[in-house]
Amino acid sequence: MQIILLTKGQKRTIHLSGNYKRTKITLACTFVVVLAASFTFSASIDQTLKNQSVMVEKELLAQRTEVERMREKTRNTLDNLALRVGQMQAQLTLLNSVGEHLVQKAKLSSTEFNFDELPALGGAEEQSVTNSFTQDQLLNDIQMLADKLTLREKQLELLGVFLANKKLSKEVRPAGLPVDKGWVSSHYGYRADPFTGKKTFHHGVDIAGKRGTKVLAAASGLVIWAGERSGYGYLIEIDHGSGYVTRYAHNEEITVKAGDVIKQNDMIAKMGSTGRSTGPHVHFEVLRYGKKVNPRKYLYSSR
Repeated sequence: MQIILLTKGQKRTIHLSGNYKRTKITLACTFVVVLAASFTFSASIDQTLKNQSVMVEKELLAQRTEVERMREKTRNTLDNLALRVGQMQAQLTLLNSVGEHLVQKAKLSSTEFNFDELPALGGAEEQSVTNSFTQDQLLNDIQMLADKLTLREKQLELLGVFLANKKLSKEVRPAGLPVDKGWVSSHYGYRADPFTGKKTFHHGVDIAGKRGTKVLAAASGLVIWAGERSGYGYLIEIDHGSGYVTRYAHNEEITVKAGDVIKQNDMIAKMGSTGRSTGPHVHFEVLRYGKKVNPRKYLYSSR
């Protein structure tokens, strides 16, 4: 068998001779090898493309997850900022109310201390870096401002209490007769006991009057005892704070109960003669830091 190959450029012919059957087998094998290589190469390319596609999908998923995380973080940050701003607005409203109250209490000029206007600020222009605040810096500054507002709020509240206490301090100090009408029938100090005639020390003053006369609180305070006690009859005991406690004994009827908060001059009982008593009167005692003192200076103090 003879095979003739023609070349295009030189127009030459190449003669190949050999066994036809062997040549056929050789060509078939060559074709199979080339075809297998072609399939292998194609499969390799397909696998590579598939792997790259999977990697791209994973990368896109990771980026999408990161974007969603950043979006959620931004949303949470904005929510936190809105919450802090709302809290600070509430604090400012309270501070304005307290400030206006103090201005009125202190009788200051409302035009000079106008809490509806921003405070005057100023200063020479300075050369400085004009970078914007970062998110963390902004959040930190907001937190510091909120802490300062809370501190100022507490300070103003305490100042308001101190101003109010100027008035309350006058009301917690016993002053005036503890009855609507009456007269002093026995003073503080040594006297002859009305039942035994022996010399004894009288730790209060007796204020006599008509049975049923109103018994009044000598100062504002908290009722810590309202009931019967040996020798005192029906007794009322009031804690006024600042170390003051007052007692009102021998009442016919008690009109308050333990735990009641009463004001100066409130009616707390009706005059009587219960307990160790010879007639309608009020036995009035004043204790200062637990020690019984002479009530005389309080009886004649102005309210």
